[in-house]
Amino acid sequence: MYTHIMVPVDLAHTGRLDKALTCAADLAKLYGARVTYVAVTAAAPGAVAHNPAEFATKLATFAETQRTAHGIDVRSHAITSHDPTVDLDPALLKTVGEIGADLVVMASHVPNLTDYIWPSNGGTIAGHAKVSVMVVR
Repeated sequence: MYTHIMVPVDLAHTGRLDKALTCAADLAKLYGARVTYVAVTAAAPGAVAHNPAEFATKLATFAETQRTAHGIDVRSHAITSHDPTVDLDPALLKTVGEIGADLVVMASHVPNLTDYIWPSNGGTIAGHAKVSVMVVR
């Protein structure tokens, strides 16, 4: 049913992604799908990495830990943006098509009052992606 699952990750908060990561891995095993972990960083030094190359290496290492933990076929795809806060949703939506994903599995929070004013990333991706999106809370 699915052949390529995209999983957006925030390397600064991987501890909050356990349910989504497990869900994506289980779906990958069920359908024999590849999983691509996607993350967005700034060109400037940040809390996770000093530069985009270091960030890409850390994302690749993260993907390898998922391969080892779950026994799935993985890739990583790092995106560099001038302003990840503003560019996150458009960058993720663009990447879905670029990598050929047919499912997006992403973590989200329980909606609160501010989500009526500013939609969550998961809500935006689910509302605009041309593929199926599973938002995991």
